Amino acid sequence: MNNSRRIFLRAALASSTVAIAVSAGLLTPRTVLAAWPKKAFEAKDENTALTELLGGTDLTPSGDVVVKTPDIAENGAVVSITVEQKVPGAESISVLVTENPTKLAANFNLSKQASSFIICRVKMRKTSDVIAVVKAGGKLYSGTGRVKVTLGGCGG
Repeated sequence: MNNSRRIFLRAALASSTVAIAVSAGLLTPRTVLAAWPKKAFEAKDENTALTELLGGTDLTPSGDVVVKTPDIAENGAVVSITVEQKVPGAESISVLVTENPTKLAANFNLSKQASSFIICRVKMRKTSDVIAVVKAGGKLYSGTGRVKVTLGGCGG
C-alpha cells in the first residue's frame, strides 16, 4: 500500500510542478516544441521548398539515392515511401511530392550514426513523382520514383 501512495504522490507533485510552470508562463508551447521550417512546408512549388529548407535548388541526380515506391497506390491517403541513400556524409533526407498542393512532405535530419535509409508514409493528391533529396557536404543529390494513385488522398 505504501508503494502505491508514494507513486501517487510523486505523480501529483510532478504534474502540479508542470501546471505551475505553465501558468507562470515559464513553459509555453513555442519553447517546448521543436523548431520547424514552416515556410518550406507551406511552399507551393519545389524550388521555394528546397530554397527555404536546404538553401538551394541545384539538384544532382544520383544513383546513390534510391526511391522505392509502390507502382500503384489504391488510396493516396497513405503511400509508403522508402529512400535508401549511399551518399557519404549525408546530413538530411527530404521527400517532395510534385503534384501535392504543398510540395514538401517530409524532412529528416540525420546524425552521423543514422541509418542510410528512411521509411515514411505520405499523402498524395494524385499520380505524381516522388523526389528524395539528400544534402551532403553542401550539395544536393536526388532520386525519383513515380506512384500512380487511383483514389486521391490529399484534396483530390
